[in-house]
Amino acid sequence: MSEQELNSYRFSPDKEPTDEMLRQIMKEVAEEARASNKAAADAYFAQMRRNIVAKQAKWADRINSIVNGRK
Repeated sequence: MSEQELNSYRFSPDKEPTDEMLRQIMKEVAEEARASNKAAADAYFAQMRRNIVAKQAKWADRINSIVNGRK
């Protein structure tokens, strides 16, 4: 099946997709879902690392101020 045929297909009650069309559609959906999930996970862990660095810096400042006798 050509990409043009696949792209021109629209789900409708009048015309069922062929097994080949449905298999290709589901494959593409799965690939997009994997990519989206990976991007979301990467963004989440990047933000988590930034939060860790910020909290470590905050605690280091607090510890240094206590050690140096400042509040």
